[in-house]
Amino acid sequence: MGSLGAILRHPDDIYPLLKLKMAARHAEKQIPPESHWGFCYTMLHKVSRSFAIVIQQLKPELRNAVCIFYLVLRALDTVEDDTSIQTDIKVPILKAFHCHIYNRDWHFSCGTKDYKVLMDEFHHVSTAFLELGRGYQEAIEDITKRMGAGMAKFICKEVETVEDYDEYCHYVAGLVGLGLSKLFHASKSEDLAPDSLSNSMGLFLQKTNIIRDYLEDINEIPKSRMFWPREIWSKYADKLEDFKYEENSVKAVQCLNDLVTNALTHVEDCLEYMSNLKDLSIFRFCAIPQIMAIGTLALCYNNVDVFRGVVKMRRGLTAKVIYRTKTMADVYGAFFDFSVMLEAKVNSSYPNASKTLSRIEAIQKTCKQSGLLNKRELYAVRSEPMCNPAAPIMHHSRLSLR
Repeated sequence: MGSLGAILRHPDDIYPLLKLKMAARHAEKQIPPESHWGFCYTMLHKVSRSFAIVIQQLKPELRNAVCIFYLVLRALDTVEDDTSIQTDIKVPILKAFHCHIYNRDWHFSCGTKDYKVLMDEFHHVSTAFLELGRGYQEAIEDITKRMGAGMAKFICKEVETVEDYDEYCHYVAGLVGLGLSKLFHASKSEDLAPDSLSNSMGLFLQKTNIIRDYLEDINEIPKSRMFWPREIWSKYADKLEDFKYEENSVKAVQCLNDLVTNALTHVEDCLEYMSNLKDLSIFRFCAIPQIMAIGTLALCYNNVDVFRGVVKMRRGLTAKVIYRTKTMADVYGAFFDFSVMLEAKVNSSYPNASKTLSRIEAIQKTCKQSGLLNKRELYAVRSEPMCNPAAPIMHHSRLSLR
């Protein structure tokens, strides 16, 4: 439920944590009786507990479509992530994955633990996919095809420039945003959002994951897979792995701050996307991960612990985000509060400090202009610690959904 120390320091976390635990148990009890759907929802809980809780808020038909969309992309991502697969085998699978989802007999053994089970038993996912409405199927197939091709491209290509960085993040996460917008529209719950806004929703989450997961990615076995763009990190080091070492801490943090500033460029698009949503369940489904992202960036900024271990928001604060996020006022309030926390960590002597402060100012201006800031609760006291390194929150992901 969260470490005892964190709960004692933040007793107001107890109620949200209990609610979160009850929601998780409730979600686990909602697993359908049919074997293929039972497998899909059971697997969803195993590969992303946090996402499994959020998805339960969606209406049943859309929930099923989003569940399958997630598992298809998770399987695709498992193929991409498995560094033991030879490139000449991996690339054709990635490119043809959108065809495999129609084949009840297809499977491919790769990955580890629950991800291996997902790949070995993929016929359950295909069976469920074939029961979805045609509009949902077309959206999932289209995004899977485009994502597989993009992943294949970057198997053989390094992330050199900021343009490469945006392109890679588009393939693995921006397309998730586009796909979700298509599913929302297919459910007749929302208007179809502009691609540019949907893309930014994915990029903001993805860049947060890439920033936060430096150490896990650089230490990956049998070989590391990194997505920090050379155009940025080469200003601070000769080799990306240099940031792991204590003697390079100052430069490592400067690079980190540069990347956080880059991620903040997507915030206004994300706020606009969320402000246009009409269905409350879809709104909460979209808003909770976005608030988690701005909170994580506020925590990571100027924090050398990113290069020493896993930096995540404490579980109690995550529970508060999940249960307090009900309106756009809550979203503007959260983004404003976390941007203030981030601003307090900026020193004018830092490289890019003026650019960082400019981004923060633009975010705060958007939040203020909404006229809704007086209609929300504070997410955290600005002086309080936001994190508990021992409390796991969100599963590591290269996909924004994970």
